[in-house]
Amino acid sequence: MGLDNLFEQGKPFSILVTAKNQGRRLDQFLSETNLKLSRSQAKNLIQKHLISLNQKPAKPSAHVKTGDLISGTLPQPEPLSLKPEPIPLTVLYEHSSIIVVDKPSGMVVHPAYGNPSGTLVNALLYHCKDLAGINGVLRPGIVHRLDKDTSGVMVVAKDDEAYQHLAKQFKNRTVKKVYSAIVYGKVSADEGLIDSDIGRHPSERKRMSTRTKRGRPAITRWKKIEEFDGATLLQIFPQTGRTHQIRVHLSSIGHPILGDPLYGRRGRPGAIHDPVLRKCLKRLNRQALHAQRLEFTHPRTGERVQFVSPIPRDMEEVLEWLRLESEKGK
Repeated sequence: MGLDNLFEQGKPFSILVTAKNQGRRLDQFLSETNLKLSRSQAKNLIQKHLISLNQKPAKPSAHVKTGDLISGTLPQPEPLSLKPEPIPLTVLYEHSSIIVVDKPSGMVVHPAYGNPSGTLVNALLYHCKDLAGINGVLRPGIVHRLDKDTSGVMVVAKDDEAYQHLAKQFKNRTVKKVYSAIVYGKVSADEGLIDSDIGRHPSERKRMSTRTKRGRPAITRWKKIEEFDGATLLQIFPQTGRTHQIRVHLSSIGHPILGDPLYGRRGRPGAIHDPVLRKCLKRLNRQALHAQRLEFTHPRTGERVQFVSPIPRDMEEVLEWLRLESEKGK
């Protein structure tokens, strides 16, 4: 059976190695066929003896030769041990391979200890009736995340091919992300770039920090959009995707995000003490951070696509108040 054949889960397959693939590792060879497997998936299936070389068990590192016969059966995706939940979703775009949603603040992306339900994954399991296997499990493919209290645009894969395609784009930094953030204090420069490694905080495990011995490279570019008395609206362009990156980086330059309970640190210089604004922030009840725009290459059509979510009402109310108070002060 040639490499151009389409393979179905649950049905046997066989592939004859040709001269151009002589000497390739077995797992690498399989990852480049129409089996649509990642190298790690191929390795896992070989180790489970679900794929054989010349009808015998083999190692993932085995080198194939011209005329070798590779055969096996791709397992059906296993059901995910999570319950679909009829949670409302704002869908910006849907295709057989991906879905783009506008995640509200307060929603956790993926179930974890303390958040077993009510998550974006639970909602997607209910909404999407055409999910395929992601790494052998019937689930939506989460390729990037937003913090619980950060709102905005997210893309999710419906099948493994789309998942691998999107994951590669995020890894290669070809995905363009634009955020809006309201920060404490007046930012003097019109734009800037923060290039500071981010790692786990040395003493507080829930926090990330730029003051760490084992940080990973993190780059955030920002641009000033609007200035108020005691606060600034910024547009953020993260070049990397580290945990809490924007929140940590802005805090590190003395301008933490308004309402951020983890990196805002009450009472720091430049914090706003106006009682009406405090009431507004109490209503906001989250960090004023919104994923406004996401641009990437569509994993099926190959077209460059862009999706936009307007600044949500809770952040707009804070901006309206800031504008009003700034006008009064003139």
